[in-house]
Amino acid sequence: MLPSTDDIAKFISIAPEATEGKALKFLQEASSFDEALDQFYENPDRYSNIADASRSDSRLQSDHAEMRALPPSYELHISSVSGAQRAPHKNVVTEAGDVRARDEQEMQNMLLDIQIKCQIYNTDIEPEHESSEFMACTCEVHQYRRRKVARLDAQEMWSKAVMYPGEKAYHDCYQSSVFSNNPYIRIPSAYGIAYTTLQRPDATRYTNSVRQTIALNVTLNNKAQATIDAMEPQCDIWALDEPDNASATSRPVEDKTIPVASSIGPLKSSKLLNFRRALSISSLNKSGSKTEEMLTRARKLRREILEEENGRWPDLEWRKIVAAYQEKVGMKQKVAELRAKRPIQYLHLLRAGYFEPIPIAWASRASNPLKFRIDGLSGWRGITPAWRGYENTAEERLYWVLNHREGNTGPRMKPDVISALEMARARMATAVEPPPAYYSMDDTFRLQRLPESYSLQVMPPPFTPFDLPETATDNTMILLDVSGSMDFDPLRPLYTQYLVTGFARSNQPKNKDVAKAIIRRFTDAMSIHDQNLHGYQLVTFANKADYIGFINHSNFNDMWRSVKLGGGTRVMTGWQKIKDLHFQRHSESATYHPVYGWQAGPRTPMLRLLLLLDGEATDMDEFELDLLGLSWVHVTIFLIGVDGCPHHHRHANELQRISEVNPHVSFVDAQGNAPERYVTHELLKRHLGYDVPMAEFERLEHWPASAEPPVYQE
Repeated sequence: MLPSTDDIAKFISIAPEATEGKALKFLQEASSFDEALDQFYENPDRYSNIADASRSDSRLQSDHAEMRALPPSYELHISSVSGAQRAPHKNVVTEAGDVRARDEQEMQNMLLDIQIKCQIYNTDIEPEHESSEFMACTCEVHQYRRRKVARLDAQEMWSKAVMYPGEKAYHDCYQSSVFSNNPYIRIPSAYGIAYTTLQRPDATRYTNSVRQTIALNVTLNNKAQATIDAMEPQCDIWALDEPDNASATSRPVEDKTIPVASSIGPLKSSKLLNFRRALSISSLNKSGSKTEEMLTRARKLRREILEEENGRWPDLEWRKIVAAYQEKVGMKQKVAELRAKRPIQYLHLLRAGYFEPIPIAWASRASNPLKFRIDGLSGWRGITPAWRGYENTAEERLYWVLNHREGNTGPRMKPDVISALEMARARMATAVEPPPAYYSMDDTFRLQRLPESYSLQVMPPPFTPFDLPETATDNTMILLDVSGSMDFDPLRPLYTQYLVTGFARSNQPKNKDVAKAIIRRFTDAMSIHDQNLHGYQLVTFANKADYIGFINHSNFNDMWRSVKLGGGTRVMTGWQKIKDLHFQRHSESATYHPVYGWQAGPRTPMLRLLLLLDGEATDMDEFELDLLGLSWVHVTIFLIGVDGCPHHHRHANELQRISEVNPHVSFVDAQGNAPERYVTHELLKRHLGYDVPMAEFERLEHWPASAEPPVYQE
C-alpha cells in the first residue's frame, strides 16, 4: 500500500515502540493497515537491515535456547522494547479495578459493621429494612444501600471490563423488579414478613434461599461457559495470512455445479437456470462476506492479544519470569492451549494477570484486584465465565489455576456454603482422644487451672516427606497472626440448620497463650536440633506486619513483650515482610524485579516458615496462590481453633485441600485444650522434612544441662 502521513501517525499511536521509518516500511510492504500491524507484532525486526540483523552462529544458538525457555506461544512475538523504567501497564480491567478499589474495602467494612449491629453472622446475608422512604430513612441499612447506589457507575465500569461478548450487566439497586434483568431477582429472601424495624434472618428461609442460589449458580455458570466456548473463533488466528497454513485458517468455498436443464422447455429452463444462478451467487457473496467478517474479527483479536502481551511483558526478562511462574505452577501447557484454541477467554484472563506472578505492590494495598468481592445477587462479577459462587476474585483465580494444571485428574470445585459446613461437621465428628504419651502438666490449660480435660483432636494424616530434609543452609522463620481474635474469649458459633444464631463460650485458653507456648517449645527444640543459640526471626501481622527480631531461649519473654495484638488478618503483609528479610540475607543468590519482587536463584537457600493462625485470613487465597509458584519455600501452618467449632474445621478442610495440591505446604491443627507436646512433635516432622522419632523428640525437648532448662510458666 502507499501510506499517508496519517497512516504512519496512526501506526505509531498503536505501536509506540515503532519509529517513523519502521512504520513506513511495514506499511509499504503490506497490502492493508491491519496486515502491517499484524506483521509488526509478529516480528518487529522483519525489515531491519542485514547489518543489524546478522549475528554469529553462537549468538543465534544462544538466543534460540533462550526463546525455547519461554512459553511456546510467545516465542514468535517478542518485542524489542528497551529495559528502561516503565509506567505500570494499564488496560480496561486495571483501570476499572483502580476505580473500584477506591472504596471497596470501606464498603466491605461498612457491611460487616452493619451485620454485627443487626446480629447477622452469616457473611453472605445483607441486612434488610423495609421503608417507603428510601432516601429519608437514616438507619445504617439505608445508608449502606444509598452507598451501593452511588457506586453504580463504578460497578458498570467494572462489568464492562470483565463481561464476555453477549453478556449484560445488572445490579440489585432497582426500585422495581419489573424492569430488572437480574437473574437472581426471584430467589426468595432469607427474611420473613417485612416490618418497619430491622429484621433478622429466618433459618428455614435462609436454607431455602441458599439452595436455590446454589442451583442457579450452577445453571448460569454452565450456560455462560458453553456460550463463550461457542463464540471462540473457528479458525486458527495465529496462522492467518500465512500461505503455508491457508488450509488451517479458512475453508475454501465449494464450487457449485450449474443445474442441468430439465424437460420444462427452453424458456422455463433458462429462467430457472438464471434464478438458481442468482441464488448461488447471492449465497456465495453472503458466504464470502461472513468469511471476511470472521477473518477481520480474528485479526483484531490477535492484535489485541499481542498488544496486551507486549504491554504486560515488554522484554525478555519479564517473559522469562512469566514462563518460570507458569512452569512452577504447572499450567504452562494449559495456558498455551488456551491461547491457541480459546483466544477470547485467553485475552480476558491475560488482562486480569492470571498468567503471571502476583505483583508485590498488591500485598500492601487495603484493596487490590485479588480482594474484590464477588456477589451474583448484587451483580459484582468475577473474571472467568463461571464466576458465580466464589467469595472473591482471589478464590476464583485460585480454583481456576488448580483446574488448569498439568496432570489434573478432574475438576476441583469450590464447595458451596452447605457442602462446606457439612464437610466441617463430618471432620469434627472424627475427633478422638489425643495420645496419652504426650500429656504434660505444663500444658497451658493446666497452668491456667482450667477445670477441663484434653479436648478431642482430629488426627493428622501420616507424615509423608516431600521436600529434602532440612540442611544447615536452610533459613527457619516464624510468622505469627496477632489479629484481635487472638485475644478474644474463645467462642463457638451456634447453628440452626445453616444459619448462625449466636455464640457460646468455650472453656479453654485464649489463642494467644497457646501460640506463645507452641512457639517457645518449637524454637527451643529447633535451637537444640540446629545447635543455634542465636534464635529465629519472628514477624507478626494483623493489618500490617511488624518485625520483632531474633527470638531464642534466653530472650523469649523480653521479645514477647514487643508483640502487640489487634486488627485484621492480612497474611500477605506478613508474608511480604518474611520474603524481604529472607532475601536481604541471601540477596547475592537472587535477583529483584520491580513488579514481581525477589526471584530466587538456583543457589538461594530454602526458606522454612512456621505460620501460626487462629482463623482464616482475609487474603488467604492470595497467599496460597503465591505459594503455588514458589519452589524455594516450605510452609508449615499451625491452625489454632475453638473446641467444637465448625468454622475451624471448615478452614482446616481448605488447608488440607491446599496441602494436597501443593506439597510445599503442610499443616497441623488443634482445638480446645490441646496436647502441646503432640502439636510440637507433628510440627517438627513437617518443618524438618523427616519423621522425627519419639526418642529424638524427647531429646530435643530438654535444654542442655549446661544451660538453664526451659521454663514454661511466667
